[in-house]
Amino acid sequence: MFYIVLLILLGVLFLVAELLVLTGSVVGTVLAMVCYGSAIYLAFAQYGTTVGIAVIAVIALLSLIATIVSLRAKTWRKISLQQELDSASMPLPEQKLHVGDRGVALSRLAPAGKVEIDGAIYEARSMDVFIDHRSEVEVVGFENFTVLVKKIN
Repeated sequence: MFYIVLLILLGVLFLVAELLVLTGSVVGTVLAMVCYGSAIYLAFAQYGTTVGIAVIAVIALLSLIATIVSLRAKTWRKISLQQELDSASMPLPEQKLHVGDRGVALSRLAPAGKVEIDGAIYEARSMDVFIDHRSEVEVVGFENFTVLVKKIN
């Protein structure tokens, strides 16, 4: 009886591993089925029909419970990362610049290029068709890590 219980518990463990860790690989499912099948075979061979049917019922019940518990949202919250990452690889331009700040185009903006504003170099995009090299520009907005500029006449 010890081996039957052990095989059932291993089957449940493999089933839960398939649902949570090995999702889509089928390895956990195959191992669970091998354990379940072995437990059922041992139960029928050693103890007869009544115990064999009881083992099938226990396996079905434990598998259902394990599946429901594994797929609940609360279970996922307990094992998932709760920390929120709010850092960036570089500071956003709007943290240092403001709309209306002025600078110089370091390259031709047709429509994207580099600008220098307050001694710092930024990736910029022209709101006009193009802006020539060394033209005066003014910040009109931001889009992700890009500064939106227009030419000052």
